[in-house]
Amino acid sequence: MARLTALFAALVLASVTLASPVVEIREPLVTLPIARRLNATSGRTILEHDQARARNFLSRGKKSAEKRTASITVTNQVDTYVASVGVGSPATTYSLLIDTGSSNTWLGASKKYVKTSTSKSTGGSVSVSYGSGSFSGTEYTDTVTLGSGLVITGQSIGVASRASGFDGVDGILGIGPVDLTEGTVSNANTVPTVTDNLKSQGTISTEVIGIYYAPTTSESVANGELTFGGTDSSKITGSISYVSLTSTSPASDYWGINQSVTYNGATILSSTAGIVDTGTTLVLLATNAYKKYVSATGAKLDSATGLLKITSAQYSKLTNLNFVIGGTTYALTPNAQIWPRSLNTAIGGTSSGIYLIVGDLGSNSGEGLDFINGYGFLERYYSVFDTTNKRVGFATTSQTTSTSN
Repeated sequence: MARLTALFAALVLASVTLASPVVEIREPLVTLPIARRLNATSGRTILEHDQARARNFLSRGKKSAEKRTASITVTNQVDTYVASVGVGSPATTYSLLIDTGSSNTWLGASKKYVKTSTSKSTGGSVSVSYGSGSFSGTEYTDTVTLGSGLVITGQSIGVASRASGFDGVDGILGIGPVDLTEGTVSNANTVPTVTDNLKSQGTISTEVIGIYYAPTTSESVANGELTFGGTDSSKITGSISYVSLTSTSPASDYWGINQSVTYNGATILSSTAGIVDTGTTLVLLATNAYKKYVSATGAKLDSATGLLKITSAQYSKLTNLNFVIGGTTYALTPNAQIWPRSLNTAIGGTSSGIYLIVGDLGSNSGEGLDFINGYGFLERYYSVFDTTNKRVGFATTSQTTSTSN
């Protein structure tokens, strides 16, 4: 809060605590390569990671005439995406997990921070917990280069003196709501996010991030994109439909929306609040909805991976899992509901097994955060995170009905 790694890691990372001075966010689960991490931790870690992240989330009580945008390519690590971010002048490059479920940008988990003439300590200490991982250290400001045309001066960044749960990545690129930074830095109420500063420094005209993710059958591939200041129409096959952010807490602390979920003609989750989160690998549903899905599919929990497993005959009978958001239905096809079979062994599964990407949130609906649309959902739909207009948008892509899994 890598696919399975990120999946399970995402499940474990899926939590942020907004109420306490130490914000509980989520956990990154990227590993270079991801297969090694997955082999070392097993697929079960993904579910545990995502669930921990979910528990953590639950515990935290006019566009300008000229539109300026810029895009960067990001790398699919099987269960999550990472960005190569330059810090300092001359810049040192760090591999940062892209997280919409947290808002602090920090580094030092693997590669140490290299100070240059642009590095300035703020004198503040920083501490953040992500459910399955955490870090603490000192807050600095420095020049941050996200990509061509995306240079931020004086960006507040955490420099870790201690970090756990972040094998394979150097830290996090936090692109959640700025309020998630509240109480994380000792001498500041909140700290501006990278998107806040891109807007305030005039680099982008609207505080919007468009995200394109896609399924993968390899352990590491640069096939994703972040667009700051707008969206990339070349990645979209339909129009973008927007929905206002939810007012229900604690989902409202994040990129929270309202949705219902149906399967095989039956409602398994009535309209309720949850979040959209790049740091969670799986699609997590409240326990009561999850049980209905399990019953409808005939799936069994696999002890080796921690994921649901179905037979070939059951797979042939799968129907679309539908997410109804703002009156629009977003379907996960049967193929989109399963883990990439070419990556089964990376999560401790068998090469011939069929594993589902739907997991148990760990609490029944009615808690104010009853689902998490994680990486498994986002790789099938283009997503837009619009701070300026307080909304989230989705659109179909060429990968929406892909049968790559």
